[in-house]
Amino acid sequence: MDADAIDEARRRWQARYDASRKRDADFTTLSGDPVEPVYGPPPGSEVPGFERIGWPGEYPYTRGLYATGYRGRTWTIRQFAGFGNAEQTNERYKMILEAGGGGLSVAFDMPTLMGRDSDDPRSLGEVGHCGVAIDSAADMELLFKDIPLGDVTTSMTISGPAVPVFCMYLVAAERQGVDPAVLNGTLQTDIFKEYIAQKEWLFEPEPHLRLIGDLMEHCAAGIPAYKPLSVSGYHIREAGSTAAQELAYTLADGFGYVELGLSRGLDVDAFAPGLSFFFDAHLDFFEEIAKFRAARRIWARWMRDVYGAKSEKAQWLRFHTQTAGVSLTAQQPYNNVVRTAVEALAAVLGGTNSLHTNALDETLALPSEQAAEIALRTQQVLMEETGVANVADPLGGSWYVEALTDRIEADAERIFEKIREMGVRAVPDGRHPIGPMTSGILRGIEDGWFTGEIAEAAFTYQRALEKRDKRVVGVNVHHGSVTGDLEILRVSHEVERDQVRVLADRKAARDEAAVASALKAMLAAARDGTNMIAPMLDAARAEATLGEICGVLREEWGGYIEPARF
Repeated sequence: MDADAIDEARRRWQARYDASRKRDADFTTLSGDPVEPVYGPPPGSEVPGFERIGWPGEYPYTRGLYATGYRGRTWTIRQFAGFGNAEQTNERYKMILEAGGGGLSVAFDMPTLMGRDSDDPRSLGEVGHCGVAIDSAADMELLFKDIPLGDVTTSMTISGPAVPVFCMYLVAAERQGVDPAVLNGTLQTDIFKEYIAQKEWLFEPEPHLRLIGDLMEHCAAGIPAYKPLSVSGYHIREAGSTAAQELAYTLADGFGYVELGLSRGLDVDAFAPGLSFFFDAHLDFFEEIAKFRAARRIWARWMRDVYGAKSEKAQWLRFHTQTAGVSLTAQQPYNNVVRTAVEALAAVLGGTNSLHTNALDETLALPSEQAAEIALRTQQVLMEETGVANVADPLGGSWYVEALTDRIEADAERIFEKIREMGVRAVPDGRHPIGPMTSGILRGIEDGWFTGEIAEAAFTYQRALEKRDKRVVGVNVHHGSVTGDLEILRVSHEVERDQVRVLADRKAARDEAAVASALKAMLAAARDGTNMIAPMLDAARAEATLGEICGVLREEWGGYIEPARF
């Protein structure tokens, strides 16, 4: 890139920066020396390839979405939490908000994640143990009691039954007197990653895509700030993928949802800003930073050049990050505080928009209140004490970081090409019902290709650990420790008994005719192809349970068994 072009881009950045609102903060070093909001080539410099790096707030957004970086606003501290029943989790949420958390992120228990009620025989022993139990809109109402949903952003990490759970959330907002149109937050709804990695689906892929398309239409029409899809690489990485696989599979899934929106006749510039992403921050510090930078660049280019997005916001990749649960160890658990801090710093230097930091005891149980506070304080120390929020993309221009960014981008592009080739083989006449990337993803799921690729990566890493080529402190090196056992949070089995009892009381008190009528209307919509959100909302208002709503759809659409892959 020649000097004139670089200087012109710098002037555009400066104009945007000057016109943007900045935080009332001290942008100096600890010693009191002022720092610039961004650093780049000296004026008059010619830098080959600089158009791939650029300035913050300019295409291809390698250095961030905003000209101000974190000087405009810092990342959102969004701690993932949920355990026991709705009342217990409500108390934890209030603690997080009072301690300075900026948003809520709901962890659901396994029965809820699988669309089962707490009284389902398959839920026995699991109610409230890995998250909060939600059986109906009444539980959702309790979950957010005294937390005004119009004033706080809420993320919900659930995919298989995400749509009915979201309907219960909308009903809870209505019961608070909050206009759903003002709600803000994120629903995961990413069913592709369930087939690829996490395995929490309800039906075959196509019915899930039908529901997701209905949700996209509903949110585009009436809940403009809420993001109905958070495309998740986190679970792909936790399953054992490499950084490049996490990035490529996640963005490919995102492209699939773009194709889904386009197939519904939605305007890409209108619905694409409602897509967000969720990445893992692992322990290879510089590789993770490069992964985040490459993600923004790839997404912007594909959205503009492949899918025709013209607006900046439709080209932006907004993402939440969670530190790597799989990096935590049961051995010497206080080492996990260090690991989490390093991973969180990588996410921040990579430009994350929001962040969850794992607790030191999460490899053993749900976080204790003390461990949750330490995790929260980790982010606050980074934000308030380290100066990392003073300069946008401070590692931009590093030979190492830029080389890693280019390498991960190239690896991802090779994977995209492979997925699209699978789509061509699946539909050889070139007529893709939704789109070529979607067809390739579906073929990769059906053939077990994604599962096999991740399994191979996980095996390679495990073999390196066993040979001690990769080292983990307290596990295969530096074993000695003076740390005693931790006191961990244990969810009493009384929670399950109480939840089942309360559910029975609610069923006895509700209008059964209204429930039956709402479920019948929902089934009719499933059969005639109309948007299912309105009748599903009516079912939630009538206190139909999650298991009842999902059960009706399971009976209509059937289940799904993934192919064996060895």
